[in-house]
Amino acid sequence: QVQPVESGGGLVQAGGSLRLSCAASATIFSVAVMGWYRQAPGEQRELVAAFTGGDITTYADSVKGRFTISRDNTKNTVYLQMNSLKPEDTAVYYCRASYYGINYWGKGTLVTVSS
Repeated sequence: QVQPVESGGGLVQAGGSLRLSCAASATIFSVAVMGWYRQAPGEQRELVAAFTGGDITTYADSVKGRFTISRDNTKNTVYLQMNSLKPEDTAVYYCRASYYGINYWGKGTLVTVSS
């Protein structure tokens, strides 16, 4: 399986938390640059958080201090812990694995934050 698989989305009230998971194949996960993106209705897909090299991370300004990206190499899984969620965080969240210049996208998981 090349395509990453996301899980963990759902409906949550503003101020709540969710944790998204992204599982990838061991072959890809060991060398790929992993990241989370999101796309709200009518908007372009945007970076949320990603590993840029080793354990170095980058975050969108809009989620800094609220979201945390992490990884478990023993499970070939990347997580996105989302706290203090806001209605504007509502979007489909996608996991991307960049593997030797090729981007593999998951199918996405919907996060809906109610006010």
